[in-house]
Amino acid sequence: QVELLESGGGLVQPGGSLRLSCAASGFTLDNYIVTWNRQAPGKEREFVATVSSAGTETNYTDSVKGRFTISKDAARDTVYLQMNNLKPDDTAVYYCNAYRQYLGRKNDYWGHGTQVTVSS
Repeated sequence: QVELLESGGGLVQPGGSLRLSCAASGFTLDNYIVTWNRQAPGKEREFVATVSSAGTETNYTDSVKGRFTISKDAARDTVYLQMNNLKPDDTAVYYCNAYRQYLGRKNDYWGHGTQVTVSS
């Protein structure tokens, strides 16, 4: 069965940290661009961060720059999102997406999400 598995969410106080993990089951993240997105209550899903298939290039939405770090661990076949200095506005369900276009075929997988709540 092909799926993405997110973990690491939880309840944290403002200023705290969490590390989210995104692991693949039934396939490998090699050659996939992996993106973290989030959806807050009553809002549309938005882009948070992305890492290239080689793990060498990253990009972030402005609101998380300097606080979040996305990384790809090829040995563990896992993508992480290290979130520091969390703010209440970061409260959302965080989703992992893996995408590749290879030999004319697109593969696009989503996880079920992990809840992050930032509250005192």
